[in-house]
Amino acid sequence: MKIYFVSLGCDKNLVDSEVMLGALAKQGYGFTDDETEADVVVVNTCCFINDAKEESINTILEMAELKKSGQVKALIVAGCLAQRYQHEIQKEIPEVDAIVGTTAIMDIVKAVNKALWGSPENFIAPLNEPPVSGKKRVMTTGGYYTYLKIAEGCDKHCTYCVIPKVRGSYRSVPVDTLLQEAEELVSKGVKELILVAQEITLYGMDLYGRKALPELITGLCRIEGLCWMRLLYCYPEEITDELIQVIKKEEKVCHYLDIPVQSGSDAVLKRMGRKTDTAQIKAIVSKLRREIPDICIRTTLIAGFPGETEENHEETLAFVDEMEFDRLGVFAYSEEEDTPAAEMPGQIPEETKERRRDEIMELQQEIAFDAASRMEGRVVKAIIEGKVAEEDVYVARTYKDAPGVDGYLFINTERQLLSGDFVDVVVTGSNAYDLIGEMEDNSK
Repeated sequence: MKIYFVSLGCDKNLVDSEVMLGALAKQGYGFTDDETEADVVVVNTCCFINDAKEESINTILEMAELKKSGQVKALIVAGCLAQRYQHEIQKEIPEVDAIVGTTAIMDIVKAVNKALWGSPENFIAPLNEPPVSGKKRVMTTGGYYTYLKIAEGCDKHCTYCVIPKVRGSYRSVPVDTLLQEAEELVSKGVKELILVAQEITLYGMDLYGRKALPELITGLCRIEGLCWMRLLYCYPEEITDELIQVIKKEEKVCHYLDIPVQSGSDAVLKRMGRKTDTAQIKAIVSKLRREIPDICIRTTLIAGFPGETEENHEETLAFVDEMEFDRLGVFAYSEEEDTPAAEMPGQIPEETKERRRDEIMELQQEIAFDAASRMEGRVVKAIIEGKVAEEDVYVARTYKDAPGVDGYLFINTERQLLSGDFVDVVVTGSNAYDLIGEMEDNSK
């Protein structure tokens, strides 16, 4: 039996997909990257914003056509959309045989088996089940980097976000379990570990009564063979002096932090239910840059939040201009049902949201392009991602670049390199967000 597996949404969802693939592989199932050859299709869905919901629904509908034609024997839907809209999915798309919720991913084998043998069953567990961890995974990232999910759920309850409703409250994975999982991943060739959760900065509070992220990082850095560690999703109010010092001291930790701030207007931040204002955000960023001068800070913003005025938007533009974030992404506000923001007065027209998003990105482009041009002449360490076909050009990432969301470094060299190799590169130029360089020894 062959399974065609589709993983949509964020990197946390990708970890769930790899766990489900591991469970299925253990039971002898094979996999295919051609849906027309599949006996079973599993779609692991996302519902964070409207675009993600549409992508998930369209993918399910596409796979349902294969089920109708008889090519596919079973169609399973998992993940956030499945958790949130289980009844609607099965009512509107009867070709779906089974639903697997976010906290029931280890029941994927049962779901597939039952669907194939004509007795389909849904698997929805309580939201606050202990997080799935330490399971065998089938890595889908190429093998030299992967994500380590250190916690599940969220307690922040921002007014625009549905995550607590589909993922539950914040639950940390024990340190020992994570260290064991990381050691196994590194033994299989992983050189870069990317720590993820809905937010990683509160790690350990539920288990140990303290923020244990610095302790976890220190333990992970002792793993022989691990070269880089990257930290994503750090809420500004939870970044402690201890965490900053660990990042500064531990050589394996990339000087890179993803700090979602969401707005540069205090009035909007208050309506969002965020725990920081712009003065506090500026203070923590200033401290990070003072303690770690080469720190790369990535952030995300939401444009057109309910009630956002043109003055609020101008405040955000001024904030972005002043902060000069190294990396920045902007989403037009997506109205999500069952969230307080969806019921707020002052909903913004779609075209206004998109205009504001575009204006922020145009400003950020100037900042990012200037920063890229200033890299010329610097020697940077980079990890090889692949090679441009039929050219002596390799694609790489620096410590400033997380996979899938940031830019690349294109290296001109006749040397033979492999994905996962670390090399020293002289930056010779830039092209928009991307850098161009050559091997340090070639430049002499």
